[in-house]
Amino acid sequence: MTAPREKPAATLTKAEAKAELARLAREIERHNRLYHQQDAPEISDADYDALVRRNRDIEARFPALRRADSPSESVGAEPAGGFAKLRHSQPMLSLDNAFEESDVGDFFARVRRFLGLGEGAAIEVTAEPKIDGLSASLRYENGRFAQGATRGDGMVGEDITENLKTLDDVPKVLKGSLPPALIEVRGEVYMRRAEFSKLNERRAAADEPVFANPRNAAAGSVRQLDPTVTAGRPLHFFAYAPGEVGDARDLGDSQWNFLARLKARGFAVNPLAKLCRNVEEALAFHAKIQSQRADLPYDIDGVVYKVNRRDWQERLGMVSRAPRWAIAHKFPAEQAETWLRDITIQVGRTGALTPVAELEPVTVGGVVVSRATLHNEDEIARKDIRIGDRVILQRAGDVIPQIVAVVEKSRPKSAKPYKFPDHCPICGSLAIREPDEVARRCTGGLICPAQAVERLKHFVGRDAFDIEGLGDKHVAEFHSDGLIKNPADIFRLAARRQELAAREGWGKQSVAKLLAAIEARREIAVERFIYALGIRQVGEATAKLLAKNYGSFSHWRRAMIEAQDPASPAFQELDSIDGIGPSVAADIVGFFAEPHNLAVLDDLLAEVKPLDYAGPVVARDSPVAGKTIVFTGTLTRMTRPEAKARAEALGAKVGESVSKKTDYVVVGSDAGSKAKKAAELGLATLDEDAWLKLIGEA
Repeated sequence: MTAPREKPAATLTKAEAKAELARLAREIERHNRLYHQQDAPEISDADYDALVRRNRDIEARFPALRRADSPSESVGAEPAGGFAKLRHSQPMLSLDNAFEESDVGDFFARVRRFLGLGEGAAIEVTAEPKIDGLSASLRYENGRFAQGATRGDGMVGEDITENLKTLDDVPKVLKGSLPPALIEVRGEVYMRRAEFSKLNERRAAADEPVFANPRNAAAGSVRQLDPTVTAGRPLHFFAYAPGEVGDARDLGDSQWNFLARLKARGFAVNPLAKLCRNVEEALAFHAKIQSQRADLPYDIDGVVYKVNRRDWQERLGMVSRAPRWAIAHKFPAEQAETWLRDITIQVGRTGALTPVAELEPVTVGGVVVSRATLHNEDEIARKDIRIGDRVILQRAGDVIPQIVAVVEKSRPKSAKPYKFPDHCPICGSLAIREPDEVARRCTGGLICPAQAVERLKHFVGRDAFDIEGLGDKHVAEFHSDGLIKNPADIFRLAARRQELAAREGWGKQSVAKLLAAIEARREIAVERFIYALGIRQVGEATAKLLAKNYGSFSHWRRAMIEAQDPASPAFQELDSIDGIGPSVAADIVGFFAEPHNLAVLDDLLAEVKPLDYAGPVVARDSPVAGKTIVFTGTLTRMTRPEAKARAEALGAKVGESVSKKTDYVVVGSDAGSKAKKAAELGLATLDEDAWLKLIGEA
């Protein structure tokens, strides 16, 4: 008998859905950091995809609960330290995923609806194997390789130019006559399996740590600070997409044509790519590639479908994290069985008690794994997981899988249902669970060492202050020894230089490097500062949203203090920000209502300076840049989703409801209450022709 699955999204109550979305946002954000920054993921691709898919399904059922830090709004993670940062002239997007054939059919249907095509209209796509490597962007100026970068968080990547120059598959000068004045070529750096095995053999013989898999080996190799190390690694590059181009004619009229142009310019293009005329041909290609997967010389984890017509790609545009014109059809996960020897509890910075499965080590897809998160007590109860059980693990690529089921026929007679602790294992305080949450939390607060340490770890983490040399181990030791209790103490460590240098494992040089890294963070982007505060439900995306809307930390702080009155304009403004609902707003306001938090904040602000929000590059010369637009009614010259996408591409904010802060209301036929409210508020209204004239597309 198979253990019960987690509760389906379709059966969740609103309170359950809200709590589950909060959990998923935290989980996915953490795994993004591990995968994109540290090349050290803790869950498999399939497990990660399952989290993203569950988040998407819940958001689809409860759109009003969509969070500002929703994984649907993010791409990758902030670039790591050690490399110069490069801002992408055009975002490097991730891809939405399809897992079943029906998901692929839905993708084709969405494209038809967005473009206003008939039911029987043919949609041609290119189908390309999805290489499991590290995404990179190559910039060519007048035909010469000028700059290369990792994807990073999609907006800012790492400068790995010198490393990419060592790859034979990266042309230093483009072939052919009349090279483009400017073109960015994007693709994947990867390592072949046979070469990966030989590399690990050499490392083992030299008593060096071996890589877990080809993807980690490729990512670690191309991100070496010493390019000669990269040059000694067997790396390859497949090109597959454009970035910024100086002349749109260099793109050709289709994806298939662009691939041909890349090949002619000297790039390696995957020879297995195929032009498919419809969904049936695309699915047939997926089945064929899956059957050949084990025989390919490199790792793949699915097939990418891209709408072939370039003009359709431009019309479809993108959402915040992915293009509407492409989707990745993933392969099924791999599974294995092992024994669950114990369940341990970890305490996070917000006091959440997270259960961890301690497993009998088992090899799944070539990787030995011994631990897996169990998420929360509901997860354990839903699957009836007990200590001593034989469990089924699932993975698709390279890391620790999740427990998907229990093998009940192998259950020991002595196994009893797991009783989740009701007290913190660290400080002994009562651990309670609020009615609308899935997490049980320690009530110890500031007296709980685990929470204090985890908050400090969060503060110095890569996505917050990113203080190089102050790792988790050092934070825990410094806190235990009384060197740091609050974030501001970190910036006063210079006064304890001799004490630090006398510590075991430290010396004058290492202390000097640490203090220099701390000094370099005296000024910090306001969105990173906000995120570093560790406010509940305020992840990276929410922090950026707050920074974008308030501009400066001082403005935001004043507004949050004023917002303590729920009837105040300040609270209404916070609550009306698209992506911040009442729950998130309450947590933010609650943070500023706590005197201790304000004291810690004032102490910190005496040491550091949050810089005003700079934000991503937008079309600043657009007549609607920074304006809030609301569309209502039926448009005739484009679909409403297309109109919204175009407005966002021009730097506008597209709202769902009309308020005093709305700049323009675009009114189509059959407009309803929004048009009426716009008239009542005396807002500027435009018909479709006037809207197109305003943005220069009449």
